[in-house]
Amino acid sequence: MLEKLFGSKARVKILKLFLIHPAGKYYIRQLSRDLKLQLNSVRRELENLENFGILTSDAKADTPDDKTGSAAGQEKKYYRANPNFVLFDEIKALIVKAQILYEKDFVRKLQAIGKIKLLVLTGVFVNNQNSLIDILLAGKVNKVKLVKLIRELEVELGKEINFTVFTPQEFKYRRDITDIFLYSILEGKKLIVINEVGLS
Repeated sequence: MLEKLFGSKARVKILKLFLIHPAGKYYIRQLSRDLKLQLNSVRRELENLENFGILTSDAKADTPDDKTGSAAGQEKKYYRANPNFVLFDEIKALIVKAQILYEKDFVRKLQAIGKIKLLVLTGVFVNNQNSLIDILLAGKVNKVKLVKLIRELEVELGKEINFTVFTPQEFKYRRDITDIFLYSILEGKKLIVINEVGLS
């Protein structure tokens, strides 16, 4: 789906890395090696994305211990995300949502390890930096299998995922007493994926 939308698998891989790690800076050879993409393909996509405005670039002199393949003292270009790009948040949200909901069948895997009444994605998934967590779950779930699934997700995203799990009874109690933590999540920026608890 993302390949059709963005034009190529290489572009999706590169976008995903930059948008999930907006503070990072990357060199062409480093990206080619880490993402297992052809050097020319990486160079072409970086130029396209920079022209589009979602990436910026700068030059930096190599040091002798540099592992990117350039000679010491030589200048090379490094790229980073441009968070000031007008569609930055929207494209990041789209990339992450598609990654979770379609590519990795995250919801299907969750439902296979328990009975999920509520699944809320927030934090990294909707670019909500004020959120205390990234995933809120309510239901009966095998916690060992859940942790394994979350760890797989962290590897895929390259980022630690903070999550909270409530039993249906705990969720109802916290909702009834207007629990501050719960309502900070429910009233913040979020994506409700499963809703069998009557959230509006």
